[in-house]
Amino acid sequence: MGVRSWYDAHVLPRVIAMGCSSDDVAQLRREVVPLARGAVFELGCGGGFNQQLYDPAQISSFAGIDPNATLLEAARASAQATGLAADFRSGVGENIPFADGSFDTVVCTYTLCSVGDQARVLAELRRVLKPGGRLLYLEHGRAPDAGVVRWQGRIEPVWKRLAGNCHLTREIGAAIRGAGFEVEPIGQEYFAKAPRWAGWMEWGMARRAGA
Repeated sequence: MGVRSWYDAHVLPRVIAMGCSSDDVAQLRREVVPLARGAVFELGCGGGFNQQLYDPAQISSFAGIDPNATLLEAARASAQATGLAADFRSGVGENIPFADGSFDTVVCTYTLCSVGDQARVLAELRRVLKPGGRLLYLEHGRAPDAGVVRWQGRIEPVWKRLAGNCHLTREIGAAIRGAGFEVEPIGQEYFAKAPRWAGWMEWGMARRAGA
């Protein structure tokens, strides 16, 4: 096993868990995840960070994918412990292994920053949504202030290597709109407990435009 593979298997899951499981991040998740209804698909389900926030009375089925084997195993263990029936598969957002129009709700939290091809992933999320279905998102990305963006650009090359391809300069709402969604923002702000270059958050819901 090379250094990169060892890091991805043993260190990266801990880095992600530390960044994604704090009380403050969980509070933002609580504004988004409980809105899920019907057949639910979660992109980047590894770690199981959202599982306890779903309303089981509102969900008819639950599926998800994640490329990290360690995080995926943690998600499966969490689902088994809570009795949640889930179809979790190894996979990437650029090629979601489910049919067109399979889901009423797609959930995407802190995942679009790290995918290989953001536009293609958003196209895939649109594809697997039923007409009238909703994309629920909570992401960090490109700040609205030019000075902060300059720092994001300087830090991003190193940050990506340490944080599993996590980008700091990717658009959030604008990228979702550009993929053919009508966006309904819930909130956006700098995260108080993060440096500004890593702390711009946007969350809300989106529907397929014209659906």
